[in-house]
Amino acid sequence: MGSKVSAIALLAVVFLAGGAAGWLVRDGTGHDGRPRGRGPDAMVAYLGRELNLTPAQSDSVRAIFARHRAEIEALGAQVRPRFDSIKTVVRAEIDAQLTPEQRAKHQRLVEDAEHRRRGDSTKAKPEGGRN
Repeated sequence: MGSKVSAIALLAVVFLAGGAAGWLVRDGTGHDGRPRGRGPDAMVAYLGRELNLTPAQSDSVRAIFARHRAEIEALGAQVRPRFDSIKTVVRAEIDAQLTPEQRAKHQRLVEDAEHRRRGDSTKAKPEGGRN
């Protein structure tokens, strides 16, 4: 039982660390120059809104992210292979529970999520605008 709890805890830590690293490492603009809701600038903007930061506080928070960027990138590099491995196993286990039609749709959902994660907005939407 203890090893199961440890494995679940590790999965949660890996997931959160990977997500945090990915969110903080990306820059805050998309291909068109508009904010895309990720990266240090997006986090500073979010904290600025939620905490009503002064301009000086926003500058300090931005500097903190910049100062720790290398650490965050290093953590992401360490965590990413393990996270990707777990993600592959989870997706395969989910696929095993699905019908062939559901598996095809699940694959499209996974592909769409990967495109969004990488910031690839060039993927065409099918008729009706939904995937």
